[in-house]
Amino acid sequence: MSGVEAEQGNANRNGDRSKAEHLADYREQIEAQRDVAREKQAGRGKRGAYDRVIALLDDGSFTELDPFVRHRATQFGMEKSQPFGDGVVTGFGTIDGRQVAVFSQDFTVFGGSLGEAYAEKMVKLMDLAERYGCPIVGINDSAGARIQEGVEGLAGYGEVFFRNVRASGVVPQISIIAGPCAGGAVYSPAMTDFIFMVEGIGQMFITGPDVIKTVTGETVTMEDLGGAATHAQTSGVAHFTATDEDDLNEQVRHLLSFLPSNNLDDAPYFAPDDDPAREAPELDGLVPETNTRPYDMHDVLGAILDDGEFLEVQPRHAANLIAGFGRLDGHAVGVVANQPRVLAGTLDIAASIKGARFIRTCDAYNIPLVTFVDVPGFLPGTDQEYNGIIRHGSKLLYAYAEATVPKITVITRKAYGGAYVVMCSKHIGADFNVAWPTAEIAVMGPSAAVGLVFRRELAAAEDADVRRDELVEQYEELFASPYQAASRGYIDDVISPRATRPWLIKSLALARSKRVPTPRRKHGNIPL
Repeated sequence: MSGVEAEQGNANRNGDRSKAEHLADYREQIEAQRDVAREKQAGRGKRGAYDRVIALLDDGSFTELDPFVRHRATQFGMEKSQPFGDGVVTGFGTIDGRQVAVFSQDFTVFGGSLGEAYAEKMVKLMDLAERYGCPIVGINDSAGARIQEGVEGLAGYGEVFFRNVRASGVVPQISIIAGPCAGGAVYSPAMTDFIFMVEGIGQMFITGPDVIKTVTGETVTMEDLGGAATHAQTSGVAHFTATDEDDLNEQVRHLLSFLPSNNLDDAPYFAPDDDPAREAPELDGLVPETNTRPYDMHDVLGAILDDGEFLEVQPRHAANLIAGFGRLDGHAVGVVANQPRVLAGTLDIAASIKGARFIRTCDAYNIPLVTFVDVPGFLPGTDQEYNGIIRHGSKLLYAYAEATVPKITVITRKAYGGAYVVMCSKHIGADFNVAWPTAEIAVMGPSAAVGLVFRRELAAAEDADVRRDELVEQYEELFASPYQAASRGYIDDVISPRATRPWLIKSLALARSKRVPTPRRKHGNIPL
């Protein structure tokens, strides 16, 4: 090698070393920034944004995108502070070996507020997730749009919202509320499939307590206004709550185990230890002989699903309707069930909306639906009528009729009136419908029906109470049973309760290949 060549080689190596040192310096700055965030968040009882991602994903699986992105704003002295990442960590990793896209908002950078560059990072991640067909998990901890950037922040939120809608029903979208989220920061989570909130830490509201105090004069705390308890029980915005971030991460992992990576994949299959032919003799005497006495529908689900495993969605909201995920012979199923212990299992506005949303989610991701029916009707009252039970109740009807996944219905006891039709009857597209011997399928309950049909006869009877009892007994024999519906083919079979699990597994095995042609249209017009 000539002296010139050697000199040139040394110069190249020196140049390479200088560039490597430059990269190392940047990496040190990024890590120092994260150390500051860790310290600040620890004082609030929270993890740093980057650490949240690492805690959620499988060990060593995270690949970060765009750590060097910085904002480009120059107003209000913003040019003096240009932190790396611009307040949001984005990238890919795995959960139980399956690819997921993750973003995590950093409240220590401008209050987690969204600006132009911040939004560009999120939009890039969401586009990639849709393209590659993997779930999106968003860890939200943001004060909303970045005021210092003006309309750029608003435009950024619009781009994010647009991606939420494009990805809806294509890839599962999960939102974690791990801090106070306000304004635009709550609309994106609201359009995702499932929302998790950390108790005592996560809050969601459109306008905060200070604005409410100024505008309406009301005094309310952040927790009462938009805390986990409020949204899990009253508003129904939150689907799950967790005591801390570790508990929350486990719940997210559990939920994802029931969901496919995208709308073209199947949900994960887990080879069951539970015998598919197992019967449940404890179910034979579960339904009380007196049809006004309650029982817990959770006992039914626990006896039928694989190993009794059931992940309930929105357990504290509209508890008169149960919704959640389980497995039958290793395959994920969505379960909807009336709960006789709460409001006698009647359908009201909240339950109808809850059920409709869950059914449409299952249908979007090809998860079969199993429905357990014990419903005396829709909840009566002026409050329900004035607030639109007609419109909201029809959402449940629409969702069931629209769904093209396998749909199987088990009637355990009451199935009265319009509620019988709505709760996935054969008439709105259920594939298989079975009933227990305790089932009562009728226009209304025997006592009410007799009072209407025979009101003149009863008024003229010498002993009206005795005659009423006779007529009620006759009505029950004729109509308050599963056999008239079975004679018409509206019920495919009347089965022993203990045989429900094997019956469901066999019918699902047949229905799994279901294909339903649908009319060509842009979309239906659900009564929102």
